[in-house]
Amino acid sequence: MTPKHLVKISKFISRVLRHAPEDIGITLDKNGWASTQDLINGMTNKGKKIDLDTLKFIVKVDEKQRYKFNEDFSQIRASQGHSVDIDLALAPAQPPDILYHGTATRFLADIKKDGLISKKRHHVHLSKDKETAENVGARHGLVAVLTINAMQMFADGYEFFMSDNGVWLTESVPPRYIWQFTR
Repeated sequence: MTPKHLVKISKFISRVLRHAPEDIGITLDKNGWASTQDLINGMTNKGKKIDLDTLKFIVKVDEKQRYKFNEDFSQIRASQGHSVDIDLALAPAQPPDILYHGTATRFLADIKKDGLISKKRHHVHLSKDKETAENVGARHGLVAVLTINAMQMFADGYEFFMSDNGVWLTESVPPRYIWQFTR
């Protein structure tokens, strides 16, 4: 399999496990887990032939660590970013003082007015470093990186969670906690 084909398959897996498991006839349990064999069979039935070794390789080399297996590889789930109704069962955690959010500059006016809201996803995604936030924001256009006063949010009672792949999650970020808008 070529690297380009692996990326295409990885993106398909991400879409299925985060947004559309029904597209290949699988179901996610309440915590987002799917049967690994059902995923493989469903993908194969949709013309995206894959085997367990290839799936293990994709999970292992994924730069963003989007997926996680259970201990015996019988189940797999996306680490975060779901639009389907699941509960990742993450424990609340104290965030670092500052977190970052990457977005496109065309969204800044709305963000300054409404803050960051999760919209179709379960949480707002935040990064512990500017570089990651820049990479995320660049996918959406001319990048803007927002500096979030996470510690003050936490002190004010907002909950934070860290996903399995190190992304910080929170329900929303009101404008008063956004310190800096950089381009």
